[in-house]
Amino acid sequence: MSGNFVDAGRNTELREFLRSRRARLTPQEAGLPPQAGARRVPGLRREEVAQLAGVSVDYYVRLERGRTVNVSEAVLAALARALRLNDTERDHLFAVARPTRHQRRPIPVRRVRPGLHLVLETLADSPAMILSHRLDILGTNRLARAVYTDFDALPYRERNLARYIFLDEGARELYVDWDQAARDIVATLHLHAGRHPHDRRLTELIGELALLDEDFRRWWADHDVHFHTHGTKRFRHPVVGELTLNFEALTPSGDPELILGLNTAEPGSSSEQALRLLAGRTSQSPPSPAGRPCGAGASGAVVSPWR
Repeated sequence: MSGNFVDAGRNTELREFLRSRRARLTPQEAGLPPQAGARRVPGLRREEVAQLAGVSVDYYVRLERGRTVNVSEAVLAALARALRLNDTERDHLFAVARPTRHQRRPIPVRRVRPGLHLVLETLADSPAMILSHRLDILGTNRLARAVYTDFDALPYRERNLARYIFLDEGARELYVDWDQAARDIVATLHLHAGRHPHDRRLTELIGELALLDEDFRRWWADHDVHFHTHGTKRFRHPVVGELTLNFEALTPSGDPELILGLNTAEPGSSSEQALRLLAGRTSQSPPSPAGRPCGAGASGAVVSPWR
């Protein structure tokens, strides 16, 4: 398994995504009238999807086999309606149906502006980090390193949130709801892989995780796509115990491929007190090597370890 969505003229991600969305939707949910007799599949049949989308069965079969190129926006919109896709899934369908329209130029080196890194440092009471679309960790503040792990101490290649979640045993102990956090990571990677089908580094990351972790392989095969922009996370921290933190995933203005992940505690809560305790401990610790964030170059701008 890999993240390569287009292989030997066949659009494998389009094929598998359509199959997975068709399988999860019942005729009743799709608004089809009940039919007599037993059904061989729990979800929609191919001819039912074709009927709902207003295309021929033969054309839909070619689509689901990943053999059709130059799919029109009208057909894709009709399929999205027929399969009851949400906005994120609809965008993913459009992205993977026409991967050749995505530019093949190399992914530019991701740099975090010094001013953006300064934002991390000013958020002294909240764990915060900056990530790339591959979930490379490009910058963290002291409190993020205290809550999660000291990413600065890791080799560049390992400074990645997906690798941390799936390949670090400490992460499985830290996250109370590890299964949900891990599934969210898989769905986020799937979304970004659809948007960047020619990103070799992202393909290698997905392939490595699929090879090394059975949970990742199983959840990747579900083809779920979403990006959680906010919510709540629960931690079991080895120093301060239980933590319940709100999280926000923000896109910095002018840097649409970067993610600013921010965690906050409810005012007056035990979690807020725990964060203050951690902040006090980290304020007495030495700064990161050379006083720079992970991946920082001589200018102080953070550079992605994965170019």
